[in-house]
Amino acid sequence: MALQRFYPVGTPDQPWGAAEKVEWRARQRKQRDYGDDVVRAVERFGSRFDVAEYGRLDYSPDGVYPVFVVRSPDWNDALPVALVTGGVHGYETSGVHGALQFLDRHGRDYAGRINLLVVPCVSPWAYERINRWNPDALDPNRSFHADSPCGESAALLQLVEPLKGRVLMHIDLHETTDSDESEFRPALAARDGKPFEPGTIPDGFYLVDDSGNRQPDFQKAIIAAVEPVTHIAPADPDGTIIGSPVVAPGVIEYALVSLGLCAGISGARYTTTTEVYPDSPRATPEQCNDAQVAAVRAALDYALAHP
Repeated sequence: MALQRFYPVGTPDQPWGAAEKVEWRARQRKQRDYGDDVVRAVERFGSRFDVAEYGRLDYSPDGVYPVFVVRSPDWNDALPVALVTGGVHGYETSGVHGALQFLDRHGRDYAGRINLLVVPCVSPWAYERINRWNPDALDPNRSFHADSPCGESAALLQLVEPLKGRVLMHIDLHETTDSDESEFRPALAARDGKPFEPGTIPDGFYLVDDSGNRQPDFQKAIIAAVEPVTHIAPADPDGTIIGSPVVAPGVIEYALVSLGLCAGISGARYTTTTEVYPDSPRATPEQCNDAQVAAVRAALDYALAHP
């Protein structure tokens, strides 16, 4: 019987080399437009916020992608900083549009109270291709470390570096989707030459706290704010979500810094990663965006009340 490969790129049990990465990239197709969806929205904020380009990602022949940060126009160095990031994984749509929606509807509510620093879409190439990785088959959310080879991660690290020690809160907006199990985890196993081990997809919203800087009351406040918007993911029968022990309803923990995760880059007192479930029959795209906005507002309100 012929051996069936679990992923259409590469050879089982052999990590990808340069040729396999080129083959993988050639399979990716543009499915939506970063300029139309994100750049135009960000440019419209110019009358209400300070908008700046903090980097350019040259992924020719696919294009050159500017990446943007939106700042409070009344920036005050005496105030703490709140960092909101979305689109670290470009395919996680509500992370991008939730950040944009928050700015549009609520960004000015915090004027004079905290300095906002919002990066709506860290990974524009992946946003257009509805993918997890950048074109070099690198996961930005495992690449936030010194001398990062991932352009998306390196650019954001450079932006945030001067603010370390001043960031009170950082919330990183993500999704967990059915395609994690059907595409992205199999691709990861193939890329690394490892066997694919099927897992589960949580049905609902959950958070990832920092095991090195636990803030359980902060996470609890966000869960309470999101629960009226969309359902909270229950634990699997073994008491875990995506294999990690549930430490409170809808909350797991990762070692953010050592894993090279985005929420660990700022040294903030309060950090969390949101995970929305857009493929649930109980959730609409609007609910997913609203859940991200509710999470951001709850995170800001808690941080301001507990500086």
